[in-house]
Amino acid sequence: MISVLRNIGNIWKVSDLRNKILFVIAMIVVYRLGTFIPAPGINYAALRPLQDQAEEGGVLAFLRLFSGGALTQFAIFALGVIPYITASIIMQVLAVVVPRIEQWQQQGAVGQRKINQWTRYITIGIAIVQSTSLAFLFNNGGGGLTSTGIPDLLPTFTVGRVAIVVLTLTAGTAVLMWMGELITQKGIGNGISLIIFAAVVSALPAQLSSVRTQSGWGALTGVSGMYLLLLVAIVFVEQGQRRIPVQFAKRVVGRRMTSGGSTYIPLKVNQSGVIPIIFASSVLYLPQLVVVAFPSSGWGASMQRWVNDNLLSARDPVYLIVFGLLIIGFAYFYTAITFDPVKQADTLRKQGGFIPGIRPGPQTERYLARILSRITLPGALFLAIVALIPAVVLAQFLPDETLGIFGFTGISILIAVGVSLETMKQIDSQLMMRNYEGFLK
Repeated sequence: MISVLRNIGNIWKVSDLRNKILFVIAMIVVYRLGTFIPAPGINYAALRPLQDQAEEGGVLAFLRLFSGGALTQFAIFALGVIPYITASIIMQVLAVVVPRIEQWQQQGAVGQRKINQWTRYITIGIAIVQSTSLAFLFNNGGGGLTSTGIPDLLPTFTVGRVAIVVLTLTAGTAVLMWMGELITQKGIGNGISLIIFAAVVSALPAQLSSVRTQSGWGALTGVSGMYLLLLVAIVFVEQGQRRIPVQFAKRVVGRRMTSGGSTYIPLKVNQSGVIPIIFASSVLYLPQLVVVAFPSSGWGASMQRWVNDNLLSARDPVYLIVFGLLIIGFAYFYTAITFDPVKQADTLRKQGGFIPGIRPGPQTERYLARILSRITLPGALFLAIVALIPAVVLAQFLPDETLGIFGFTGISILIAVGVSLETMKQIDSQLMMRNYEGFLK
């Protein structure tokens, strides 16, 4: 304990590191303030019913998670960084099928600037579409998102009023994107990740308080214990790697001969991070957004009833099976996008490297693909367990009115732990560089 406190004190001894951390804290404070400033022209009396509806779970709870509660406040940061995340994923997927983007990835810093610029353009486009959709969906108090007759969020539904709301929410996303990039440049850690971290962690105190109020101290102790077990398991798996040894032969570069060396390719067990859960959640809640446009009687009512009975609650077997299979499928899909065995083998060959016992070229490609396939399965199963088991366990002990706010407990803890570990690694490297003892042993 004394050692930990001494290491924390070392952070404040380094002026450069201290200023970076204070800058990050200031940016997060500004972000949290923006989540409570409502957009102009909305019906403030409708916000409380909207928040109650989000606590029951469903698509509103998912969107509220990544906006830090700003969506149910209909605040200027209501969209959060979801448009930026979506744009980044789109650019990564397009890099596989669009040769120009693949060329940019190979151009180093110059190409990365072009990719970042196009990611910003796509982010603004997605923000405009999403903010317009929210304006129309919430025009009738959730206009089909719920069936509880929530009062109109936009009582004066005119072109000018909608334009103001769309402009406000889009500008809020642009400001968050700028703040994230500013944190990355002048602070410590990844700015967008830290904003998401602040969003998901801000909901934890309210969740625990709700459990204590409705289910007592015993349930609160059990939930806290489950959080602790999840944290330990996530840290263990997130740090897990399969290290593939690589040997470099001696080469002649110009008039000099470079000495050979050995290193390794670190393949993480959870190579895809939290992205598969976000993909799966988005796909799973797509039917909920579609069925609201169906007729309220006949076949439309039947479809709405089936979706509500099978794709909304953690108590439903169909929900658990579909969600789990989607997570596993997207884990393989995203891993295949982020790590290409063919490209990795070609890079090793060009650099004069080889895996001991494996011939360069096609054999190296097949070897890397086989290893990647083997470690992706436990990583995908781990993601599915983290996403589903907390909801299943809590469904046995918590009433329905409390269970809804815990639908994404696994996602929250996974994001919080992942961002914390990456940020701590950067702080640790800064301390070690200045001859201070680091945190990570």
